[in-house]
Amino acid sequence: MKELLTIVIKNLVDTPDEVLITEKENEKSISYEVKVAKSDMGKVIGKKGKMAKSIRTVMKAVATKEHKKIVIEFVG
Repeated sequence: MKELLTIVIKNLVDTPDEVLITEKENEKSISYEVKVAKSDMGKVIGKKGKMAKSIRTVMKAVATKEHKKIVIEFVG
């Protein structure tokens, strides 16, 4: 799942080299912390958070197959 999230985020930003995704996993959930360059934060979040919501929706669909809850936090 981390690979999918990485591909999606890197294709949205202007500086893909600065994308850093950390993963924390336990039995029932997976938590991702996504760090991007400050100039790319608007692209990842989108207007009124629509892009961030879309990313979370796609990742939740993938996580459902593995019977896990997923949390994605965007950090500047």
